[in-house]
Amino acid sequence: MEYFADLHIHSCLSPCGDDDNTPCNIAGMAKIKGLDIIAVTDHNTARNLPAVQEACDAYGLLLVPGMEITTREDVHLLGYFPDVQTALDFSGMIKEHLPKKKNKPRFFGNQRVMNSDDEQIDEEDALLIGATDFSLHQATMQVLDYGGVPVPAHINRGSHGLLVNLGFMPEDYFYTTVEMWNLLPCDAKALEGRHVLHNSDAHYLGDIRERESALRLEHRTVADLLAWMRSKKEI
Repeated sequence: MEYFADLHIHSCLSPCGDDDNTPCNIAGMAKIKGLDIIAVTDHNTARNLPAVQEACDAYGLLLVPGMEITTREDVHLLGYFPDVQTALDFSGMIKEHLPKKKNKPRFFGNQRVMNSDDEQIDEEDALLIGATDFSLHQATMQVLDYGGVPVPAHINRGSHGLLVNLGFMPEDYFYTTVEMWNLLPCDAKALEGRHVLHNSDAHYLGDIRERESALRLEHRTVADLLAWMRSKKEI
């Protein structure tokens, strides 16, 4: 069956995410836009995922627990995990590899940890906008070690895209799926034999995708989606 998805959304926990991007608002907007599956992928943390999970359950959406990791090369890598607890465990590990500096909300933005009633319960003080000390290869292996799927983010866009920063697609990093930014050209060779995600990278509610990007899955489950991401694309 076909399911419409947006697998790259930032909540108000990301310092660059709008304060209105609360768990309930994200799930509600995704429902209004007719999506079936979403992933919230905050920068270097998963602390809002428990609240997002409750909100998605209430709206009948499938949540794919995720995170956007910044590597030592300043490449953004999406990690998708089998369940929220695994993502939280991974998040705790990642925090130990962030810069030993505190966030400055007035400069970088708020990092709001929310509950399922959209009430702020904490303010993350780690500098989430910073890069981890993991190389791209190390971060990739960490995601795999936690049972997740590593997906290079917006590979053809900006200063954080893999093709922009490295200039090539590593062939030995287990990338069976990549994310491409629709509005810019992309080297066809980098996409060859790989599944390609088209996501919003939404930092504002209005930027969450419409029913534009469909995934073909036998069942609407996280397990089926991760299995599809891991599979070799049929040519």
